[in-house]
Amino acid sequence: MTTQTPVAIITGGARRIGAEIAQHLHARGLNILIHYRASSAEAEALAGALNEQRSQSAATVGVDLADEQVGQIIKDRALEVFGRIDLLVNNASSFYPTPVHETTHAQWEDLMISNLQGPFLVSQACAPVLSEHQGAIINLVDIHAMVPLKDHVPYVSAKAGLLMQTKALAKDLAPAVRVNGVAPGSILWPEAEINDTAKHEAMLAKIPLARQGEPADIAKAVAFLGLDAPYITGQILAVDGGRLLNM
Repeated sequence: MTTQTPVAIITGGARRIGAEIAQHLHARGLNILIHYRASSAEAEALAGALNEQRSQSAATVGVDLADEQVGQIIKDRALEVFGRIDLLVNNASSFYPTPVHETTHAQWEDLMISNLQGPFLVSQACAPVLSEHQGAIINLVDIHAMVPLKDHVPYVSAKAGLLMQTKALAKDLAPAVRVNGVAPGSILWPEAEINDTAKHEAMLAKIPLARQGEPADIAKAVAFLGLDAPYITGQILAVDGGRLLNM
């Protein structure tokens, strides 16, 4: 099936910020392919809700970013269901602490694959199709790609790599495909830290806007760079309430 409606792929789109991005882009009129790894129930529920709003406007694809064929699988699914790709949002990510002397090879590999290798493989596979419609890639980076976070060496290393990958792809895929990044600050507390009030207060004290951001802030930034900024490429937009000013 080929549609005239623009199509967005969101990796890790079933939950949290990814789900907000999916809903926001859907509200902007795009058809949505929701990628997931383990969150099949959430992905199917979100696709169902979007399809209730607009018939045949959302679909899902389940595959681990560690699969060497992940890019081909996601691309093929998008073309099978919608026949085109206009926007790729590389949102999927693993995040957890890894103190230097306790970090395992498996943790290093997982964080590198989900935050660096996976986005590249999906971008590589989708780029030829994106170029047919002057499409765009948006990578979810992190402000800690620029300023390190204690006890997270593999994660921040991977995100720093993704920042440079964004700029390198912008150069290599121009002029047919624009590539930009969004670097969130404090948006949602990590699930392991939801009840850590002391850590929350210390974090908020460093944010000039004196509040935590919301998933909608990230979704709007993604939509801006992906849909509304035809002369912007190779840029990283920090959405952090000014926190980088105090890091």
